[in-house]
Amino acid sequence: MKKDIHPEYRPVVFQDVSTGYAFLTRSTIETRRTTKWEDGKEYPLVTLEISSSSHPFYTGTQRLLDSAGRVERFQRRYGLERD
Repeated sequence: MKKDIHPEYRPVVFQDVSTGYAFLTRSTIETRRTTKWEDGKEYPLVTLEISSSSHPFYTGTQRLLDSAGRVERFQRRYGLERD
């Protein structure tokens, strides 16, 4: 590898904001936030909206959407009548 052209590859903590689940892995992602890990060391922190601990595919739960209510709201809002 050529020197001084690659980003720094270092340990980073990724944390799911909805469940609080966190894992330590290596990455080149840039972040300004840091957190203290279980080993007592300070690591860069990246927050995630969804991870394997909160994704419906992995948890086995689904969120039901009220699609009928959405259609009715759309029709009321734009004055469309159903026949």
